[in-house]
Amino acid sequence: LSAEIGGMGGQARLPLASQGDSVVGPSGAEVAGPAAEAAAVAVKPPGKPRIDCIDGCRFALVLPIVVAHFAQFGTKNRTLLKLLLQENILVGGFFVISGYVAAYTATKVGERAADAKKLARPELFFWQKVMGYYPLHFLVSTIFAPMFIAVERWYQTPMWTTSLRAFLNYTLMQAWFPKEAEIWNQPTWFLSALTFSNLTMPMVLPKVASLSKLGLWKVQCALTSVSVLQKLSYSEAAMCFHSREIATTKPTHPLIWNLTRFHPIWALIETIMGIVAAREVMLDTEEEKKRPRTNPALFFFGAHASLLLRVTNFDYNDALIRGMLFVPLYTRFLTAIHRDCLSEEPSAITKFFSCRTMTWLGSLAFPMFILHGPIGQVFYKKAIAKRLWGGPMPYAFFPVYLALVLLASAVMNEAFVKNKRVQRLAASVAQWLAARTEGMLQDGA
Repeated sequence: LSAEIGGMGGQARLPLASQGDSVVGPSGAEVAGPAAEAAAVAVKPPGKPRIDCIDGCRFALVLPIVVAHFAQFGTKNRTLLKLLLQENILVGGFFVISGYVAAYTATKVGERAADAKKLARPELFFWQKVMGYYPLHFLVSTIFAPMFIAVERWYQTPMWTTSLRAFLNYTLMQAWFPKEAEIWNQPTWFLSALTFSNLTMPMVLPKVASLSKLGLWKVQCALTSVSVLQKLSYSEAAMCFHSREIATTKPTHPLIWNLTRFHPIWALIETIMGIVAAREVMLDTEEEKKRPRTNPALFFFGAHASLLLRVTNFDYNDALIRGMLFVPLYTRFLTAIHRDCLSEEPSAITKFFSCRTMTWLGSLAFPMFILHGPIGQVFYKKAIAKRLWGGPMPYAFFPVYLALVLLASAVMNEAFVKNKRVQRLAASVAQWLAARTEGMLQDGA
């Protein structure tokens, strides 16, 4: 979780072009990951200026997601919970950022072409992205595996089920299984879906990069239409167009809901939407660059204003709000802030997201995303908290929990994500896997 989530843990001040190589990534993203950090530092691609504001955008997405997953332990106010428990909407922004960064780093500015050098070895391109986020996922999964397994033993879960869940977790395939998508460290379903999107990037990027602006507009309209159609299909099948499906209540059709919010195919659509959006800006002519710009704040606050519908008579379900309002508006926000940060006088919101504090917080987005679930289980999962503390922690502890997540993420980012030995090992593993999957993503004819 650069725009890809795997990238979120890296150096905040690197050029975005370098961050995308290393990956994640909410996206997020999508953060110079371990796999390509050395190469990113050694080679600075010319012609692609910094857009540091993307780091701050990642943090602005991940924080409400972290809060949402355990918000019911922080307040009992029903209205506030309705506003907070909308992580299924916000996560769409990370998939869009993931595609945005992939396009910015692997296609050419001002040309309808992909970067042939970056995509020359498609398998290496894929494995470098995966190894940008997999090491931290592997580490956290292994550290907390005894806790995950113990909980399943307490609930008398069959060993074959526990073994299957371990397999799905470590292979990042859980998002394909609606009953198992939230196993162990629940938020990592995002990595599972993101991995599939990354697998398609060597094929998708050249095709999208070859399009004109008119072609990009047509593709964006088609992708948005398909995304909305799927959300309407879910709403009709579940007989639930309103917010009955939010986390404050049990979904009436949980498997259909899981297929809607977790399935990698729908994540891929949002990722490609990000690619298309980035290409639109990258093809701007000199004349277009001189035109008056729309303030990015308009789209940013517009996207987040859609969350306020939850407390109105227009409280449509998360799927509809995400597909019809939040993702389209957030996509426009990214293109607007991209253009704005390249201008001589960026707007206030662009300066805010580009400031040193926000870029530093953005570098913690990926560790926060990975760590907040297991840490939250320690304090709030009934089976664990009852044995450790006599029960889930009180409401007053919730700010302490958030502080612990931030502190643990900062430590993990410095000690592990940015560790040169870890980065070299991840890069070596990516090379090894690429060599043994040579031809997997190529036409061998």
